[in-house]
Amino acid sequence: MSEKEMLNAYKARLETYLDALPMTGAPDKLREAMRYSLLNGGKRLRGCLLLAANDLGGGDAEAALPFAAALEMIHAYSLIHDDLPAMDNDTLRRGKPTNHVVYGEALAILAGDALLTHAVEVMASSGHPQAFAALGEIIRAAGVGGMLAGQTLDVMNEGAEPDIALVQEIHQGKTAALLTAPVTAGLILAGAEKALVEAGRSYGYHLGMAFQIVDDLLDLEGDPALMGKTLGKDVEEGKLTWPACVGVAQARRDAEAHINQGVEALAPFGEKAAFLRALALSTLHRVQ
Repeated sequence: MSEKEMLNAYKARLETYLDALPMTGAPDKLREAMRYSLLNGGKRLRGCLLLAANDLGGGDAEAALPFAAALEMIHAYSLIHDDLPAMDNDTLRRGKPTNHVVYGEALAILAGDALLTHAVEVMASSGHPQAFAALGEIIRAAGVGGMLAGQTLDVMNEGAEPDIALVQEIHQGKTAALLTAPVTAGLILAGAEKALVEAGRSYGYHLGMAFQIVDDLLDLEGDPALMGKTLGKDVEEGKLTWPACVGVAQARRDAEAHINQGVEALAPFGEKAAFLRALALSTLHRVQ
């Protein structure tokens, strides 16, 4: 099976699980707003990474699904809040009106909060013997030392002079943290030994850094129709980006270097990691 076919298989399994989530207790309008963003397509990269890492470690695919779904809920919550007028003030996400445009700011904030907390609930109630350890990996990555740290530095340094060390810190928190946690959590769920979890951590970090550098480049050079959102906002808002620090050509080289390091980190897994290698290499050529 090719990398694309495997990715589509993981994605289909995850989409079915997400669509069936009952979100018990949520008022109808809140559930509607949650599902609007959660089921609005997307690559499902984080959830698929967890399922692939769990498979790599020989874990139970069905038992890993709540954790893959939780990652997608956390990602959806972060996008809802990112798009708010107080943050990036975006009106399009994946080619559709953003959550606050459809449901208003108050309900959009609540939908984001609900997706985050429901993600924790789903993981905690999974009954998996490694639930607490995997949950910890994911929530730390989403928390004050991970995604929230990166987002805060991003917002607070708009208009600042280009500083590659600061951009690296922003990218590590804003993006790499939540591309590393799926890999480590998936391996933990599978019962992988510590050395393999750490190899997965290195892979996820380098994949995440490359992913965000490519994202910075796409904001400059991408096709808005393919991206499904307004482009050029990084420059407009004075965001600290990798190309702003080192230029477009060097940014491409740096992304490639991160991917090469990520692929090297997979060496302990041998040929079993072929899918994760192919996924990393495809990141350099993504158009959305």
